[in-house]
Amino acid sequence: MTGTDPHVPDGVRLQKVLAGAGLGSRRACEEIIASGRVSVDGQVVRELGTRVDPATAVIHVDGLRVQLDDSLVTLALNKPRGVVSTMDDELGRPSLAQFVADRTERLYHVGRLDAETEGLILLTNDGELAHRLAHPSYEVLKTYMATVEGRVPRSLAQQLKSGVELEDGPVRVDSFVVKETTVDASLVEVVLHEGRNHIVRRLMDAVGHPVTRLVRTRIGPIRLGALKPGRTRVIAGAELGTLMREVDL
Repeated sequence: MTGTDPHVPDGVRLQKVLAGAGLGSRRACEEIIASGRVSVDGQVVRELGTRVDPATAVIHVDGLRVQLDDSLVTLALNKPRGVVSTMDDELGRPSLAQFVADRTERLYHVGRLDAETEGLILLTNDGELAHRLAHPSYEVLKTYMATVEGRVPRSLAQQLKSGVELEDGPVRVDSFVVKETTVDASLVEVVLHEGRNHIVRRLMDAVGHPVTRLVRTRIGPIRLGALKPGRTRVIAGAELGTLMREVDL
């Protein structure tokens, strides 16, 4: 090892910490350590006698952060249409809280979806993760499937990548793919890192193809997948690690 020694004499053995975080048996975790796949506070650790403080150590395995604080939870929710992106709506409209009523943690939503937009939204009590995911400097990509009016020409992709001027400034997509077209409607995939309100709807309005249905299918590495509307699933393990890596945690 080079640099600051992460060993804490009165700490917990590293293999025990990793096993407790769900990375396998202690024996399997010893093999992970010995093979040089574990870093603690930025230092690769191979010594099986290393002890760490789980409350302060930043541990990565294969470059992915290991969440040691079991009080922190991050959920993926498939938000149904007609639900507002708040945990408590003063007007009494259906809100996100109803889908996590069985959880004891105080959860916050990361970003927003307008009431008519469906799909993936993240809920967490990890304040640093939420802050970074919402911060524009990290440019976390978001993917949407949009049903729009009219037959969208494939040439529209280049226009959207070059940029479209909206009333609050230009917007550029990172990717735009026409998935299906009929005479009077199209299904398109829009990928962008913008976080402005109603950005996909306003963008497609501006190019003459108003949105009739909008579903967010991905945030960074987290996919909606087969999650049914109104259901949640816990993001943990390598999936959580890839999300944290996305925002340099």
